[in-house]
Amino acid sequence: MDKMGFGRKSWLVLILFGLVGQIAWSVENMYFNLFVFETVSPDLDTVTLMVQLSGIAATVTTLFAGTLSDKLGNRRRFISFGYIIWGVTVALFGFLSAGSVEKLFSLPSAKAVSVTLVLVVVGDCVMTVFGSTANDAAFNAWVTDNTKEEFRGKVEGVIAVLPLIAMLIVAGGFGILVEGIGYKGLFTALGAVITVCGVIGIFVIKDSPALEKKGTLKDVVFGFKPSVIKAHPTLYLTLLIIGVYGVACQIFMPYLIIYMKTYLGFTTLEYSVVFGLAIVLGAAANLAFAAKTDKLDKTKLLYPAAGIFALGLLGMYFAHFNSKSATLAVFGIFGFVMITGYILISALSGALVRDYTPENDAGKLQGVRMIFSVLIPMLVGPMIGNALNKAAAIPLPDLGSADVMTTQYIPAPSVFLAGAIAAAVLFAVIPLLIKTAKREKTQTEAKQALEENNETENQL
Repeated sequence: MDKMGFGRKSWLVLILFGLVGQIAWSVENMYFNLFVFETVSPDLDTVTLMVQLSGIAATVTTLFAGTLSDKLGNRRRFISFGYIIWGVTVALFGFLSAGSVEKLFSLPSAKAVSVTLVLVVVGDCVMTVFGSTANDAAFNAWVTDNTKEEFRGKVEGVIAVLPLIAMLIVAGGFGILVEGIGYKGLFTALGAVITVCGVIGIFVIKDSPALEKKGTLKDVVFGFKPSVIKAHPTLYLTLLIIGVYGVACQIFMPYLIIYMKTYLGFTTLEYSVVFGLAIVLGAAANLAFAAKTDKLDKTKLLYPAAGIFALGLLGMYFAHFNSKSATLAVFGIFGFVMITGYILISALSGALVRDYTPENDAGKLQGVRMIFSVLIPMLVGPMIGNALNKAAAIPLPDLGSADVMTTQYIPAPSVFLAGAIAAAVLFAVIPLLIKTAKREKTQTEAKQALEENNETENQL
């Protein structure tokens, strides 16, 4: 163990499996949709359906897989073998094409496209099942099992940065890879990396000594029981905050790169530099601050975090000027502000969820976490964002040779304003969270004192 109480091997598992998992999810979110649009059919209804069904599949899978990992008292196998199969499904995704389906089933071209779209949606859901089993359910439960409250903030700070590093890697480098080796090569290479990661896990992952076999598959509804919700109010209020924050993110995040390329007219290099610098600086700022959060009240820190996030989005809403250099500078500055708040909220809320998750019940509660962190945001956020885009109906400008991938209308600045408004809702929930957390902590301390007093009397 290091001085923080988290061993080197634990850090290896955390960073390796956390980063590879986030890269896989980033590719799914950024390139699976693009793959369908470019190689099968420019059918946005199918793309939307794929995103929504993927969110549902991820949530349902995590509910069952997390509960099963509790029942069997084993996270290691779920993570390792889950990653191995996850990699295979990602690799197979690249082999789907209308041409291959047409030849395989002797179908006319139009029918082959329709069948391929169905197979793509089904394939994405299958991939999500194994990814959520390994990453969302087992890996997240493993982190909760192996961290303690006194150093959880630092661990959560690293976890919160990993999705942004993955986004930076995927957005910055995978586009070049697609041009060089194609989608089939990209998905095959990524699948191989995920599978190798799973094989490594067989040898390096160790379950917490405190992990025990507990519960039955009936516990899939454990997190929805009124008695459980009543017993852990701080946990569920934190999940509510995650849900609101997630919706705020999903209102604008799916359209961020397209907005920079079309509405602002940034080149690929320009938006990569702006996006990359914002992520790097935001991640650095949060890593520097992460260790200190363990010594402070995490619930109260949500106030400045939400404020920073909303301020960044508000600045991005106004950051479009006649001068392109001014737009680049101002959008980049407020992008950094937004990213800083984005990571800080993720880290604080993630640490609070782990702090208030009851011991030995981490697995069966991962599905509930997914409802608030994935299902609700992925269903609600894009619906709001795309409704605003359609209402604005901003036509595609003439960008000359700029590399543009969009529909007949482009993202509108109002998605950032709507995201800021959604983030402001957090200020109505945070006071209730602070009050509830304080009351729950007092009750827990009183209970522990009573148990210690009774134990002392029994010894006497």
